[in-house]
Amino acid sequence: MPPAPRPRADALPPAPRGGGAVIRGVPAVTRAAAILRLLARSTEPLGVQPIARALGLVPSTCLHILRALAAEDLVSFDPVTKRYGLAGGVLALARAMLRHDAFGNLAQPVLDRLATRHGATAIGVEVAGLERIVVVAISRPGQALRLQVDIGSRYPALISATGRCIAAFGGHPWPVLERRFAALRWEDPPSLAEWRADIAATAQAGYAVDEGRYIAGVTVVAAPVMPHGRVSHAVVMVGVSEQLRRIGLAALGEELRAEAAALTRRLEGG
Repeated sequence: MPPAPRPRADALPPAPRGGGAVIRGVPAVTRAAAILRLLARSTEPLGVQPIARALGLVPSTCLHILRALAAEDLVSFDPVTKRYGLAGGVLALARAMLRHDAFGNLAQPVLDRLATRHGATAIGVEVAGLERIVVVAISRPGQALRLQVDIGSRYPALISATGRCIAAFGGHPWPVLERRFAALRWEDPPSLAEWRADIAATAQAGYAVDEGRYIAGVTVVAAPVMPHGRVSHAVVMVGVSEQLRRIGLAALGEELRAEAAALTRRLEGG
């Protein structure tokens, strides 16, 4: 599960109007969620107009939602700058979620052990279908490569090594995977044939490796956690390619596969 650069507040792409990729489903909920995610990505508080433009919202509608979120302590408002940012209520919700997250609680000591042993960043991600993966646990040793990834970071589900695991074990039809693959952005994109071969290798080995495809010079190794046969999470190691090669990619992959299998059994109550 690799990192991705954080977009600047003035470089966030606008979402399509009228039922586009960001605003869909139940409008009141999806628009509020889109605003919260936009503020989370932004490096600074934003005014109503920039938020409305970025999400394709009518400014008056955007303002109404922001005021409702502020009343629930999910966003803050600066009366001087007239800008909005995330408020402490979001943090309280996140902490409550993490306290009750079975995978995160089980995975954290495993990630700490992996990160300390190998001197690389260890990550636990939750799989949300074919839409996205979300970081729910992370461990970084002091000397590890500093990555722009933290709890709550979200990435396309099929990207990098974790994506190969989802494609290999998720039971999704190939035409659906192929359409999703076409929309992925890699630093060194594999061809469709190469990606399909990687998926086949992942299905055979039980783990996946991405050597510099998603981010140049960075290798990602991942293994799926599959309670009751469903890919719900993944255990991931991320580091400088040369460093992980010295550890041994096959050995690291087998270790992650074993740890993921153990987590699977524990989530199943075994």
